Amino acid sequence: MKDAQNVMAELFEPTLLNGMELSNRFVRSATWEGLATKGGAPSPQLNGMMVELVEGQVGLIITGYAFVRADGQSSPGQLAVHDDTCVAGLRTMVEAVHAVGGKIALQMVHAGRFANTGIIGMGTVGPSSVEQDGKVTCQAMSQLEIQGMISAFTQAALRAKQAGFDAIQLHGAHGFLLSQFLSHAFNKRTDNYGGCLENRARFLLEVVRNIRKAVGTRYPLLIKLNSEDFLDDGMTGEESIQVASLLEEASLDAIELSGGTVASPQEFLPPRPGKQEHEVFYLEAARLYKKRVGIPLMLVGGIRSYQTATELVSGGVADYISLGRPLICEPGLVKRWHDGDRRPSECGSCNGCFEPATAGKGVYCVRLQRKRS
Repeated sequence: MKDAQNVMAELFEPTLLNGMELSNRFVRSATWEGLATKGGAPSPQLNGMMVELVEGQVGLIITGYAFVRADGQSSPGQLAVHDDTCVAGLRTMVEAVHAVGGKIALQMVHAGRFANTGIIGMGTVGPSSVEQDGKVTCQAMSQLEIQGMISAFTQAALRAKQAGFDAIQLHGAHGFLLSQFLSHAFNKRTDNYGGCLENRARFLLEVVRNIRKAVGTRYPLLIKLNSEDFLDDGMTGEESIQVASLLEEASLDAIELSGGTVASPQEFLPPRPGKQEHEVFYLEAARLYKKRVGIPLMLVGGIRSYQTATELVSGGVADYISLGRPLICEPGLVKRWHDGDRRPSECGSCNGCFEPATAGKGVYCVRLQRKRS
């Protein structure tokens, strides 16, 4: 069993990540599936999707984001981990994955200012207040409320461990609450949770330290983190690496680098992947990360070919390859590559897969379905 950061790393080899044995270096990056029940429990269809990914030889599955508090939900059909009653339903997902030999991590989130008010039935909270048309649309959290939110994340982590998940991933990217505190574009505070980067990272680091204390040292704790926000006054690439270093010191086990926020203008975001040389969205961020951060890197964004995945891992640019939309398009993609069919993913990054999820049918590749019919 090789360490996750072996210099001569290969895609199809078992690794250890804080005691968690993974069969290869492929990760299913968390994706909103839109298939949880109204109460946030995994449906049989969602559990079946997870099993299909295991059968497709994905080494580690990361679930779609599960909200840690009722006021943190952003989407319909979203998983929940905000209450003890969630544990039984989540355990059905874990048991389904474990029954076919897979490993699964629960991603946890609070949407902050981007919570869906139509779903939560109340106003939103965030690091700073937001006004629109003379009305406050987001309330700034007091320091007491921040402590309550830290507790909510910690209790959610304990529920995930109780349900049997092999690991936890915090959603610290894409402009949700943890990301909002990190980003000066959203965080205008003047107390010790705002201002300089060290202060803006304080909330996240307190969440990590409290979770680590609660779940113990031998339980994998991961995070999805922006490489940068692609937003005016947002978190920069240099700041991202500094935060990653702080997270390493706080005993995090691995970081998945992503990028952008729900508020980032489309023209600032990386282009859709086309030719192989344009595949990897956050390549330079990954190279900088590997120079300055010691814990394993999971890299997501635009990776569509076996050749690129191989070069990233064997070249020491990434320790794990995270795939999102390619596995919506082809849940068996990893197995296909392992079996010798090395054609690139058929995913065209059109985002059409999220249209059926919005309609309550769950994510699936619309383009391939039309092609097959």
